[in-house]
Amino acid sequence: MAVTVTNQQNPLGAKIVQDTAATATAVDNTTGTSGTLYMVEIDNSTYGTAVYFKMAAAASATAGTTAATMVFYCAASTKRSYVFPEGIAFAVGFCHWCTTGAAEASTAAPSTKPTVRYVTS
Repeated sequence: MAVTVTNQQNPLGAKIVQDTAATATAVDNTTGTSGTLYMVEIDNSTYGTAVYFKMAAAASATAGTTAATMVFYCAASTKRSYVFPEGIAFAVGFCHWCTTGAAEASTAAPSTKPTVRYVTS
């Protein structure tokens, strides 16, 4: 798993969080602070099974235990983007993880890890 956070300059003034190998292990507090979520992109184009990208507005999380604030579906062998023009405000940083099951208790990791990106301010 390789997670990077890139600070963007004005006028965008946002962070791009990218995980090039999203797995069922939660990555904690990627944004480091409160803000607004504007976009989520899941690139599952190299994997033949659907995935569920889960985000929790929290400083820390445990996959299979922590309730996700948002769950994003991406079909097998596709790339999917979710855009929120008005933004979704959050009070603390985000944690994220990716599973092959939609259920909160799911901890089944995709065997081919998708790349995920999200943009926050």
